[in-house]
Amino acid sequence: MGETDARLRGQALTEGQAAELIRPAATTVLLRRTTDGPQVLMGQRGAGAVFMPSKYVFPGGGVDPADHRPLTPGLLGEPCLARLSQHLPDPAPSPAALAAAALRELVEETGLTLTPSDAPALRFIFRAITPPGRSRRFDARFFLIDASHIAGDPDDFSAASDELSHLHWIGTGAARALDLPFITEVVLAEVTALAMGHPDEGTPFFDNSGPIPTFRRLL
Repeated sequence: MGETDARLRGQALTEGQAAELIRPAATTVLLRRTTDGPQVLMGQRGAGAVFMPSKYVFPGGGVDPADHRPLTPGLLGEPCLARLSQHLPDPAPSPAALAAAALRELVEETGLTLTPSDAPALRFIFRAITPPGRSRRFDARFFLIDASHIAGDPDDFSAASDELSHLHWIGTGAARALDLPFITEVVLAEVTALAMGHPDEGTPFFDNSGPIPTFRRLL
């Protein structure tokens, strides 16, 4: 999982400061539709990980300096671009940087890549800021990707790093029995609803940036 380099801010951070620094992050939720129902791709974080040890998660991580680049044509549609531009801190990564981070983490953690497409491949479906007091804090955007956009064999994880173990596709119902972080459970419920054809009512945003937790919908 990539993380914002504290040295870019011109100072070394103490452990407490690092815990409160909110880093921009991007996560990919791959969705595969089968005759048995929708499936998502998940993996398990290591037991020694500082953030969410041993939890099953979607591939993702922090935005790196190299992710700040022009937007690849066709990745994001206009509604997603508009929603990604709302309620931003200063400074904030561009939608292009978030999309680049999402795809970089996808390649690193699963070995999977996407084929070029005329239709937008990434759909912005969720945003959450980690509450205070955690070992790491992220402002994470979740992007849904249909498995039809994957190049090659979607079950071939031979090029993946070792950051996530037990990479596998699992039904959205069965995934609830895994050891999941709370926010992953909430995102999974959102993905299940979208897979069932529920209408788009805006992108949910769990905003823990201030003293009072706030739930918003980005329209």
